[in-house]
Amino acid sequence: MATHGARTHAQQAVLGRTGRLPMSGSVLSGIASSVLAGFSDEQGRRILGGGRVGLEKEALRVTAAGAVAPSPHPAGLGSALTHPCITTDFSEALLELVTPAMTSGVDVLALLDDLHRFVYRHIGDELLWAASMPCVLHGGAQIPLAQYGSSNAARMKTVYRRGLGNRYGRVMQIIAGVHFNYSVDEALWPRLAELPGLSVVKVGDGVSAGGQQALRSERYMGMVRNLQRLGWLVPYLFGASPAVCKSFVQDAATDLESFDAKTFYYPHATSLRMGDIGYQNRQEEGTGMKACYDSLDAYIKSLTWAIETPCPQYETIGIKVNGRYEQLNDHVLQIENEYYSTVRPKQLTDWMERPTLALRRRGVRYVELRSLDVNAFHPLGIDATQMAFLRLLMLYCLLADSPRIDARERRAIDANQVLAAHRGREPGLKLQVDAAGHSLRDWGLAVMDAMQPLAELLDGAGGTAYGRSLAAQRAKVLDPELTPSARMLAEMRDRGEGFAEFARRLTEQHRETFRAGPPTPERDAWLADLTATSLDRQRAIEAADDMDFDEFLRRYFAQSEAQPVDLPTPV
Repeated sequence: MATHGARTHAQQAVLGRTGRLPMSGSVLSGIASSVLAGFSDEQGRRILGGGRVGLEKEALRVTAAGAVAPSPHPAGLGSALTHPCITTDFSEALLELVTPAMTSGVDVLALLDDLHRFVYRHIGDELLWAASMPCVLHGGAQIPLAQYGSSNAARMKTVYRRGLGNRYGRVMQIIAGVHFNYSVDEALWPRLAELPGLSVVKVGDGVSAGGQQALRSERYMGMVRNLQRLGWLVPYLFGASPAVCKSFVQDAATDLESFDAKTFYYPHATSLRMGDIGYQNRQEEGTGMKACYDSLDAYIKSLTWAIETPCPQYETIGIKVNGRYEQLNDHVLQIENEYYSTVRPKQLTDWMERPTLALRRRGVRYVELRSLDVNAFHPLGIDATQMAFLRLLMLYCLLADSPRIDARERRAIDANQVLAAHRGREPGLKLQVDAAGHSLRDWGLAVMDAMQPLAELLDGAGGTAYGRSLAAQRAKVLDPELTPSARMLAEMRDRGEGFAEFARRLTEQHRETFRAGPPTPERDAWLADLTATSLDRQRAIEAADDMDFDEFLRRYFAQSEAQPVDLPTPV
């Protein structure tokens, strides 16, 4: 792989075209020329352009008056416990629409569109809030916890959420986002293993199963590290939460500025959701928790430590108080999902299997990018151009060199995330790069330049999607007024709207889009079948319970790498 500071083939091409060499060192070293050359043939380009993408899009259900909906999850949407595409997140009112992983981003968006249309047929006069930051709030007590039925598995999910509310406050938990899931074509691994400089276990003329799994996990963890290094790009390019209703802010001493009587903002903010008023940074106060991304093993060990280690800060809440569980335990993390990160390595789990054990047993299956705001200007919250860029960015981060993150770089990564979220459009803003500072603009252009050869390779078969998407993001780096956050504030000023008025207007527009027509008959029948099947499966899970909740939790947390979970699997 490319050594730090060396000019790769990709960088040489950029230098010849633009006269600007991307920064060297651990921040950005480009893709080695051997990697680009190794996929430059027609089949190689197909492999690079393959893989799968999926979306998880959250949306707050609100009343016709614009408040958090107090109603239960609509029965017509099936079981939130078992429906594969329509579920809930923290609150009963916070819908989560999930697509399976597909090869085509266009197909993913088409399904997401049909899911919205299906939902609108079952929520009466309620609406799906168009923005990441929530509507006008009336305190955390008015935010209902998600409910999943009477089974032990359902109760565990609700108790976990009650614990989140007790630890961080319910208001913080109803911020909505979009998660982008990506995995490369499996044919990439044997091709990559044949390139110079990689050490993998081989059997005969091929890579062993264990060697391929190790290579997959190693490269996906490298992708995770690089996505953190470049993570500030996501709120800058796609952040759509520069303002928030004042009812959301609990801290009277906030330094947020008043946009109007009902709205707070920062003048150059891109994503308050990803800033330090959001959930992700608050959770680490006083706990000392920081996941390690040096390797998959290090990541698993750091999360396992947090799940198994008591935290004095949470002991004061209690676990079972007056017969009711207030949290699953009083440890640094109740379960793995509590650890907020902008990006996660993931593996599909079996019934009640802990995510860390799934990763230990079967390695990384895909990577989840979690830092995307809901794009309030688009009915789906995300569009095809954005998806193409994210796919390009994640593939670039997988193929580029990715050294371990030391303590100094970790501090810089965290600082850059907040700087981009709070002040990303500020003229001349400098981000932390090693011991020096570089302007967000120059660093952003350097990243775009470094990604250009990969975009050209992917578009080499006659397509234009990657090049057009990259050009659209480059334009935002050159002109911050093109970013969603800038457009949002400009429209609010032009129309004399505060945040809640702006978001409600777009919410109503999007509702009319989705109510204009139902899903296709085939898709409608498929969704109706999923709904009925999910309700049947919930009943089967409830019927399979043969122990009390205390014993259920004991067995869940007793599972280990060598010992599968000792809980009945519903048919």
